[in-house]
Amino acid sequence: MQKITPFLWFDGQAEEAANFYVSVFRNGKLGHVSRYGETGPGPAGSVMVASFEIEGLTFTALNGGPHFKFTPAVSFVIDCKSQDEVDYFWEKLGEGGRADQCGWLQDKFGLSWQVIPTVLIELLGDPDPAKAQRVMGAMMQMTKIDIAKLREAHAGLAALA
Repeated sequence: MQKITPFLWFDGQAEEAANFYVSVFRNGKLGHVSRYGETGPGPAGSVMVASFEIEGLTFTALNGGPHFKFTPAVSFVIDCKSQDEVDYFWEKLGEGGRADQCGWLQDKFGLSWQVIPTVLIELLGDPDPAKAQRVMGAMMQMTKIDIAKLREAHAGLAALA
């Protein structure tokens, strides 16, 4: 068992969310589902918690009621190796949700994700501050990250266009 497990609070959609996340990630699987009994606090037979695993990380989803909502103060970063991978996660996780700036989105449950290509971190870490700043400027104009535009900015080509 992992030492720390993300525990996500839902208002009745824990099982739906668990099934959604395992369908989006290639390495996803549903775990144990526990249901409320006669003593509640949820309706007897309804899902209390659903565990699931994506990319080797176990999560627990709780149907805790309407008391708490997700905010972008907590998000999950997806390390993407290609533009195809960025596009895939952006489309799948963003469906029914909301696109935010700089590769962030909120899925249909309100959970925040950062869909970030590995190359972005590499380009932002360039020892040439002018190149890194051009990449930062390009990223700040994006919702979904576009690797080709980041590379153009890094090379100084974006300013010529």
